Amino acid sequence: QLQLGESGGGLVQPGGSLRLSCATAGFTLSSYPFVIGWFRQAPGKEREGISCISSVGDITNYAESMRGRFTISRDNEKNTVYLEINSLKPEDTAVYYCAAYRSDIRGCSVSRRMYYAWGQGTQVTVSS
Repeated sequence: QLQLGESGGGLVQPGGSLRLSCATAGFTLSSYPFVIGWFRQAPGKEREGISCISSVGDITNYAESMRGRFTISRDNEKNTVYLEINSLKPEDTAVYYCAAYRSDIRGCSVSRRMYYAWGQGTQVTVSS
């Protein structure tokens, strides 16, 4: 059974950085063609896509509004996908989720409708 678990959230001052982790269980990242994506949901707002990484070709993709301060990466040995966020702003305050879908093609999508396995989320609060 595919399971995802986020960690690394917390309270951060504006301008700071965080690295979020998404640990996977039930499958080996390097052995199956899964796409892992990161999303966030702020209070009162829709869940929005940030970035994704494909196991086929190790291709990454970012939502247009998320380019520049977000970096996704993967460590196959640790079965973990990371999201690094730099120059944090108060508007980055949200619950951050990782999610997965299976795909045999190169590339990945940050569209929420593609994903069928979700983690529980980790809270990121940016405040002074």
